[in-house]
Amino acid sequence: MAGKPPASDPVQDAPQVSAPQHAAVGLPAITHALRISQQQMGVRRTALTLLRVNQPDGFDCPGCAWPEPDKPHTAEFCENGAKAVAEEATLRRVTPDFFAEHSVADLADRSGYWLGQQGRLTHPMYLAEGADHYEPVSWERAFDIVGEELTALDSPDEAVFYTSGRTSNEAAFLYQLFAREFGTNNLPDCSNMCHESSGSALTETIGIGKGSVLLEDLYKADLIIVAGQNPGTNHPRMLTALEQAKAGGTKIISINPLPEAGLERFKNPQTPRGLAGGGTALTDLFLQVRLGGDQALFRALNRLVLDTEGALDEDFIREHTHGFEEFARTARADDDWDETLRATGLTRAEIDRTLAMVLASKRTIVCWAMGLTQHKHSVPTIQEVVNFLLLRGNIGRPGAGVCPVRGHSNVQGDRTMGIFERPAPAFLDALEKEFGFAPPREHGLDVVRAIRALRDGQAKVFFAMGGNFVSATPDTDVTEAAMRRARLTVHVSTKLNRSHVITGARALILPTLGRTERDVQTGPDGAPAEQFVTVEDSMGMVHASRGRLAPAGPQLLSETAIVARLARRVLGAGSRTPWEEFARDYATIRDRIAHVIPGFEDFNTRVARPGGFALPHAPRDKRSFPTATGKANFTAAPVEYPTAPEGRLLLQTLRSHDQYNTTVYGLDDRYRGIKNGRRVVLVHPDDARERGLADGAYTDLVSEWTDGSERRAPGFRVVHYPTARGCAAAYYPETNVLIPLDHTADTSNTPAAKSIVIRLESPREDWPPTGGRAGTTTPR
Repeated sequence: MAGKPPASDPVQDAPQVSAPQHAAVGLPAITHALRISQQQMGVRRTALTLLRVNQPDGFDCPGCAWPEPDKPHTAEFCENGAKAVAEEATLRRVTPDFFAEHSVADLADRSGYWLGQQGRLTHPMYLAEGADHYEPVSWERAFDIVGEELTALDSPDEAVFYTSGRTSNEAAFLYQLFAREFGTNNLPDCSNMCHESSGSALTETIGIGKGSVLLEDLYKADLIIVAGQNPGTNHPRMLTALEQAKAGGTKIISINPLPEAGLERFKNPQTPRGLAGGGTALTDLFLQVRLGGDQALFRALNRLVLDTEGALDEDFIREHTHGFEEFARTARADDDWDETLRATGLTRAEIDRTLAMVLASKRTIVCWAMGLTQHKHSVPTIQEVVNFLLLRGNIGRPGAGVCPVRGHSNVQGDRTMGIFERPAPAFLDALEKEFGFAPPREHGLDVVRAIRALRDGQAKVFFAMGGNFVSATPDTDVTEAAMRRARLTVHVSTKLNRSHVITGARALILPTLGRTERDVQTGPDGAPAEQFVTVEDSMGMVHASRGRLAPAGPQLLSETAIVARLARRVLGAGSRTPWEEFARDYATIRDRIAHVIPGFEDFNTRVARPGGFALPHAPRDKRSFPTATGKANFTAAPVEYPTAPEGRLLLQTLRSHDQYNTTVYGLDDRYRGIKNGRRVVLVHPDDARERGLADGAYTDLVSEWTDGSERRAPGFRVVHYPTARGCAAAYYPETNVLIPLDHTADTSNTPAAKSIVIRLESPREDWPPTGGRAGTTTPR
């Protein structure tokens, strides 16, 4: 039987701390996943649901975007995937009675954890101007409200249409089509906050903003470098692939300011050795780099490769690359070893050992995630990784290439479908040809620019297709104030989150089907017709997803139906787009996608095959590089790295193990030894002692920005932790308040959440608080 949601926020003012673990998964992961699943779904529903995750006839996990193998295991899910499924398939419900009981002000004082634990949304809800409670509203009236506000705008560019990475290909394609037919390219998405730097760097250097490897390439690699990524928590199924690679002789180098249990040792819960034995040691060499020191590290390796006789793939460089001579001159000139060691925090011996492993490898893959993408200099850092691979011909052959590991389950697919504020002219041309309207050509707003526009009164309507925008974005106080200036905020959601209670003058919550639920529409003949949707994983594989559970309530609409019905209400009869047909039959959407987007030809036939199909990738498939030069481009950016003034630290924000993006499943971070609390800051013992902070002391985190402004996150428990010297770490969204809105990566404009200058300051009030104040330090 499923458990009830918490009645009040848990007090977590004194988290318990033990030593970090040195192995990931194993029996504790199974136990934890099943406990949470049973609390949310009950025993029978847990068994029926989890066995359909990532199966050919089941549904795609709503968690990460790691690909499925050709022959998936019966239990093809990880601990955090099970948590994501459990939260969506929960038996808990948030009905109109809940909103009658709780005012918006009451809900705004709750933590994001408490809000999410209440269950699935069941009815469209409306917050009228001046009202203090949401009230139920019909779908027709909800669409009318959105239509009233959109058509009253002076310009379509006063509307912002945000997308979360869980949105299906079909819904995303219709969503961007609606926004552009309405007249704007204001289509920010969660990619703006994560892998935008990857897309920017890869598009310039290899001609396509996606990774160049498939899952089987990992098994063929001689060397895999995992940089700025924690797969044990963020992409746990990746550990199985790394274990298989290790069994074939692959070496693994991990580069991170924090030692992460999942990359130290993996206890595969699907093998006897993983359950009862010692598991598999994964990392052969751990490089504990300083925050933001990755570009300096790869530049040093490149310089050493250049100076090693016979190390270059000269034929590949000559035939397939551009800019080598300028890059080589720049790299050889960067020969200040003291500067390199200061930037990286490494020793010369560690870099030399890395070089030996690189030179011994004929096939090398570099994987990365937010640890590389969320710095001011992220784009040149990733371009330096590309330089590193180009030098030895490690793009466009089996077992080698770039592997940016995406987070949310369809974040890459949404971008492929046209969710992008800066669309390519060719895409707009194809859209115009297919649908007979002239899409806008002026670039729109990304996430950071959208917040500025809302703050400055230049945007008045904010519409979110999924996600938790307020908790995902930087500079929390600025973002929340900006959202409150909007005329209307709308969220298409499965569950309650903080963005629903930080509202414009008017607000709507539109409940939608989850990935796990059956999607039945009324077909052209009036009979029920079950639909499926598609997603694209982190390696460009497109496959179907079919929900199997009954919907959480009869009032729910699919994302696709919501977009189609809203589009008809706003655009009216003058729109020649067959919105009603799209809502009835998703195959008709896929037919149009096939006409507009290269690689989707014969979409419906190909996606019906088990496992789906791989999208074309010219660098991978034929060593063709669709760049401005027609070749893969070496780049020669100056080396940068973040520094902190005397007495300050560099802070990175990160997830706990009981968390996926902004969704907090629990209050523990098992692998890092944290229990029953999230307001902790991980600091090297020597850095803490220099500041007079014992393990267990409490401190305020105060960020300092170049304009002299400061931002404060109060009451964090200090944890002495083996992080790199001069670096600290704490969980988001609690620490998003510390990230200045203008602290972004060059070119990509991604918030630089991995290099925030902070000082540790005595709390302004006694901490931890006495009297057991519930929720005083719960995550928002």
